[in-house]
Amino acid sequence: MSMADAINIALRQSPKLQRAQKSLEASEGVEIQTRAIAIPKLSATGDYSAIQPSAVDSPPIIIGTPFTFNTAQNWRTQVKIVQSLYEGGRILSSLRSANLIRERSLLDYQVAVADTVLEIQVAYYAVLLAEQQIGVQEASVKLLQRELADTTRRFEAGTVPRFNVLRAEVELANAYPKLSRVRNNMRISRNLLANLLGFSLATENTLDVPILLSGKLEAEPWDLELARALPLALHQRKEIESLRKTRSLRKEEVVNAKAGSKPSLQAFAGYGAQNSIFSSDLTDELNGWMTGVQLSWDIFDGGRTAGRVREAQARYELAGVELDDVGRRIELEVRTAFSVFTEADEVLRSQAKVLEQAEEALRLATARSDAGTSTQLDVLSAQTALTEARTTHVQALHDYAAARARLERSIGANLPELTGEGGFSQQH
Repeated sequence: MSMADAINIALRQSPKLQRAQKSLEASEGVEIQTRAIAIPKLSATGDYSAIQPSAVDSPPIIIGTPFTFNTAQNWRTQVKIVQSLYEGGRILSSLRSANLIRERSLLDYQVAVADTVLEIQVAYYAVLLAEQQIGVQEASVKLLQRELADTTRRFEAGTVPRFNVLRAEVELANAYPKLSRVRNNMRISRNLLANLLGFSLATENTLDVPILLSGKLEAEPWDLELARALPLALHQRKEIESLRKTRSLRKEEVVNAKAGSKPSLQAFAGYGAQNSIFSSDLTDELNGWMTGVQLSWDIFDGGRTAGRVREAQARYELAGVELDDVGRRIELEVRTAFSVFTEADEVLRSQAKVLEQAEEALRLATARSDAGTSTQLDVLSAQTALTEARTTHVQALHDYAAARARLERSIGANLPELTGEGGFSQQH
């Protein structure tokens, strides 16, 4: 599994992105609701009622045939369409709000994607680190095993004391816990990566998750200055764009709140039918078209509108404060990530020659020991130094890769882009 494979899998089935996808779908429903005020409403109503004949009112009989003001059974039905003409600014505001909701929800989803990509990168590099640490510790164990075997042969030949054999055995015994520790790190790292990828592992599986990575810990040069990173972050980070949309939405809430003190005007048209109240025959109906306008205006509502305006204005100002605060926090995040990346780069550069020097030192110490001009302590010290150099070099590669991934995230440069094959590739 390459890094691109892991990111593609996460984008398809990561639980975090699945939750973000459902939030995106929910926001689409909110967008539809927000637009509803500007769209005509069509409604159909109907009712039927029956009362006892004794409850039907009729006037005293004076002249002619008796009649009633109602019948024992009544029905009516109506189809009506209503269109808002003026809502105090709510109509245009709802259209603007719907667009803002859609844009903000897409930005929030992109934030979730960027966070997921970073999590996958860090977890992927952790597995690679554990793999290489295992290689380093296994190489160390093999060196110590060879040293123990060589010392044992010399002891049996009578050229070294028993103390040298004991020292070699102790050094070898001390190496095994380190090997067990990095193997455990491997198991934990693989499980974490599998969890982030959304894999469901069978309960009968062994501790070792069957994930094989094809990537390597490499230090690709990256020339980025802090003076360029800061404006990039403020321009590219989706969190800032999302908060800008939120602030615009809060402004529309102020418009909606102020609309409560303005009149509301609707036009309507419809068709209705009902039975005649002067006939007991239910099929004797009256029907026809209707049209008109209706106006409503809450002239005084006890201060409710003024309170809503005050609340909306405060929320709008709060959104501005949050926007400024997030900008400062993102700037701090970039500065911190850049500092960590600089440190990782410096450490990696300092280790460029150390590994070669440690390997050469071990070769010379072994040669001198074979020639009888150095002690066993010199060889063991050289072996320990080589193991430390290899461990430090592998850790430096991992720290560089992880620091770069976090710096890319801090400036908003780790969002994947859709490729022609329908997959995703990481852009730098």
